[in-house]
Amino acid sequence: MRSFVPLIVDAGIPIASYYLLKDGFGLSTVAALGWSSVVPALRTVWDLVGSRRVNGLALLILVVNVVGLAMTAVAGDARLMMAKDSAVSSTIGIVILLSVRSKRPLMTAGLKPFVTKGSAAGDAAWDRLLAESAAFRRAERRFSVIWGATLLTECVLKVVGAYTLPVDTMVWLGTVMTVVAILVAMFLGGGSCADPMEKMVAAEVTRRAGAEGSADGSGPRGVDAAAEPVGAGG
Repeated sequence: MRSFVPLIVDAGIPIASYYLLKDGFGLSTVAALGWSSVVPALRTVWDLVGSRRVNGLALLILVVNVVGLAMTAVAGDARLMMAKDSAVSSTIGIVILLSVRSKRPLMTAGLKPFVTKGSAAGDAAWDRLLAESAAFRRAERRFSVIWGATLLTECVLKVVGAYTLPVDTMVWLGTVMTVVAILVAMFLGGGSCADPMEKMVAAEVTRRAGAEGSADGSGPRGVDAAAEPVGAGG
């Protein structure tokens, strides 16, 4: 659960608060976006002042909200309003893809807890593999590439649909596209990245435990050595 806290605070709370304020309390889109930007804005400033680093996920949510506010200001018809949602998805997708060039892709925040199960041994194995295994690093980057590319594809399809299909159709089809895009990204990312990484972490945890057991004599080799009679075979 501790591993999920940053993901919940940086992404879950802002997104949930937007829909709660807009659909639950009837606030306008502008007001809901503005108020839901408070948490990621505070998180971004706090990390800059406290640790002099940028909180990537909080900053991403903040940028997305700002883009949404800007698009809302210029939207004048129903089709443009629907295309506005695509601009939000494309912003997320582009930022995720750009983050792949950094040492920590943005989707790692959601990937790591599933791979390591939040255990100390799993986290340590993750760090060792990240430093020593090129295959592990490629899988980590590929996970973010899959999510970024999927969101960009969803964006293009929504824009095309917004200007080619009836408005009434796109009202429900846009939500279906979003759900399908998330499921596709989860399926592709899980099969080609998360599952192999989970196996690599499990193998590394086992290898490390065996190495430590051998070093202190508690492993199989240590037990055999201890059981062998001194001077036997002479």
